[in-house]
Amino acid sequence: MSADPAATAGPQGPGLKRDAISAAGIVFLVLAAASPLIGLTGAVPAAMVVGNGLGAPLAYAVVGVIVLVFAVGFVAMSRHVTNAGALYAYVGRGLGARMGLGAAGVALWSYTAIQASVYGFFGVVGSATLDSWTGLKLPWWVLTVALVLLVQVFGYLHIELGARVLAVLMILEWGTMLVLGLVILAKGGTGEGLGVSQVFSVESLLAGAPGVALVFGFASMFGFESSAIYGEEARNPERSVPRATYLSIVLITAFFLFTSWTLIVGHGPAGAVAAAGKALESGDPAAYVFDAGGTYLGSWAPHAMSVFVITSMFAAALAFHNGISRYLFTLGRDGVLPRGLAAVHPRTRAPHVASVTQSVSILVLITPFIIAGADPVATLFFWGSGVAVVGIVTLYALTSAAAFRYFRSHPGQDSRLWHTRIAPLLSVFTMIGALALVLKNIDTLVGAATGPTVVLLLTVPVAFLLGFAAYSAARRRLDPSAQAGLVDELT
Repeated sequence: MSADPAATAGPQGPGLKRDAISAAGIVFLVLAAASPLIGLTGAVPAAMVVGNGLGAPLAYAVVGVIVLVFAVGFVAMSRHVTNAGALYAYVGRGLGARMGLGAAGVALWSYTAIQASVYGFFGVVGSATLDSWTGLKLPWWVLTVALVLLVQVFGYLHIELGARVLAVLMILEWGTMLVLGLVILAKGGTGEGLGVSQVFSVESLLAGAPGVALVFGFASMFGFESSAIYGEEARNPERSVPRATYLSIVLITAFFLFTSWTLIVGHGPAGAVAAAGKALESGDPAAYVFDAGGTYLGSWAPHAMSVFVITSMFAAALAFHNGISRYLFTLGRDGVLPRGLAAVHPRTRAPHVASVTQSVSILVLITPFIIAGADPVATLFFWGSGVAVVGIVTLYALTSAAAFRYFRSHPGQDSRLWHTRIAPLLSVFTMIGALALVLKNIDTLVGAATGPTVVLLLTVPVAFLLGFAAYSAARRRLDPSAQAGLVDELT
């Protein structure tokens, strides 16, 4: 878990392909993981209706600032720790091996949960779209399994090829929403004005239930931290990972701020919350966005946007697949999991064994829901999203604490007080506060009764404890030289 090039080679032979991806490529991979179009069509209407109404755009801006503060310590760590294990490696270097492996357990479970939610949602949306366009009715799980297989194909290929595909999809998605926003502003919306005073004020931010809006904001933002996963494959990772991280956060925040505001203008400040509520009640929150597209861009826009939502889910599933595969690869290379997971494809240098393992594991997770005939939106989508938000915000808090302790223990590596002490410590407290907000509003986020909610929440500490306990097993299994290397890297 160092920046040493040798660190990318594992006991099974060559490591991940070096110098394969640029900072721009990392940005597109990160934007795909964040999948802002899914957040815009799902989380923004909910943030307005059950959150703080017209203040939702500012809530996203606040979350963006909080995340930027977190990124300061995160990026400082990335300059000294280049590892495909990302948060696992950072927490391990700062808080010790056991805590690092605990973080690895939470990361694997959280990213798997959010990926399962994307797969479930894709099956439902894809099935409905196919039915409306062709009259062909297929069970949601058929399309879900098809997507798993398609993602697996890309998991075998060169990482730069996946980045190029995601770049095209992101440009189309973001370009359409940018055009919609500009057209709304150019036409003056419904004639009620731009709503600047109604939207961009402290009163709007604090109206209703701002904590709920912030929770949906966090749920829409995570994925930016995946920039560090590609450090071993990046060109000049000491520069490209920090640049990609900051740029991704700014772009995601700006996307939500601009699009959520212009949609308010498009529906009219007086009727925007009611329009979002109507969309939620219909069971199709995306209608809040699609209706505005049809009104201002023409009848083609809702059809194009529905396609972009589907491609956005493919992009997100692929991005999370890449991330989980690289966590498995790193844990195999470190000897925590079977070493076969550290194998890379001789031609593409992709972690193909870890990739297949990830696909099999997600199918195993989804299968019980298929057999039970469960509603994939009410279960996979909402439950997976809730678990992921709790787990990933927990990881942010642990990573900030790790950055603070790491630089306090290594004062000669970075003398910048803001980057190594103030920002990481501030982020610890803000992330703990964010976690408290998430837990307080978890029922709203997952849409489940108290019993299922408690069970879902318990899976996060269980994942941490399993990872924490894995350290003892790993120490017994490793030979002395490998064990020394693991301890040196993680403590």
